[in-house]
Amino acid sequence: MTILCVRFQLPPMYEAALPGLLGLLEEFTPVVEALPPDGALADLRGAERYFGRDAVELASVIRVRALAHHGIDCVIGAGPGPMLARIALRDARPGVTRAVPADAVAEFLADKPVAVLPGVGAATARTLCEYGLDTLGRVAAAPLSTLQRLVGAKTGRDLHEKANGIDRGRVVPNAVSRSLATERPFDRDELDPERHRRALLSAAEEIGARLRAVEKVCRTLTLTVRYADRSATVRSRTLVEPTAHSAALAKAVYGMYDALGLQRARVRAIALRAEGLTPAEQASHQLSFDPVDERVRRIEEVADRARAKFGPRAVMPGRLAA
Repeated sequence: MTILCVRFQLPPMYEAALPGLLGLLEEFTPVVEALPPDGALADLRGAERYFGRDAVELASVIRVRALAHHGIDCVIGAGPGPMLARIALRDARPGVTRAVPADAVAEFLADKPVAVLPGVGAATARTLCEYGLDTLGRVAAAPLSTLQRLVGAKTGRDLHEKANGIDRGRVVPNAVSRSLATERPFDRDELDPERHRRALLSAAEEIGARLRAVEKVCRTLTLTVRYADRSATVRSRTLVEPTAHSAALAKAVYGMYDALGLQRARVRAIALRAEGLTPAEQASHQLSFDPVDERVRRIEEVADRARAKFGPRAVMPGRLAA
């Protein structure tokens, strides 16, 4: 096992802690790929030789250091490649690293549902299950030509390789993502526009708080509305000026939602993504003489300090504006 997939158990809106945790991994290897908001891949091939320990032993050290230095636990999967490490992570739990030995890959994958493979969506999984190919063991045993007839030449070839444990992925060092996202699913398909707007406000408040926590501003917002029939509408808007101000984000999101002109739409979920992130110190801000806006900004500052001191639930998103 040379690849670790680590998921840090960060409280909501604590994405600001991720860069420091990535630094912890970089003490063992420079080949670290961030998986925001709370995870990372680490290639430990060089570290195993340097420290004289295998990946599972190094994972235990990483877990202890994360707890000691950051007060954050983590779950870790280990495998010969990134795909296998990611799948192993699904079976991991705090305190125990789930490892996939290189000589037991077929046994590990055999009983897994096909949906665990990266790139296999609901439609592909449904097609395979209709023909009895509901586990990776059955997919691995199926002729390549059969898979290609069912899901296409390229997809069939990739699926056959992955089901047989052939992992061609690699860990690509990168920086923390230049976007933040959140989603508000409804308990049932929601018709009420007021409930839609409350979800939009809550999402905008969360995105704003997370942006301010990492001292970033965003230039673009993308709104995704998912409907009961599994279709979706996606709209993006470039802001007048980069901002992390929740009220400005909410205003922009409301505008995008209103422009959709939804008529009794059955909405299943609403997702919001902030893109084009840049350091807040590099952004300009148009001064406002609106006393209400200035008051809201001061309330935001107080709320952010409360979250930093008492945790993310000290002030719940969506409670600062009417």
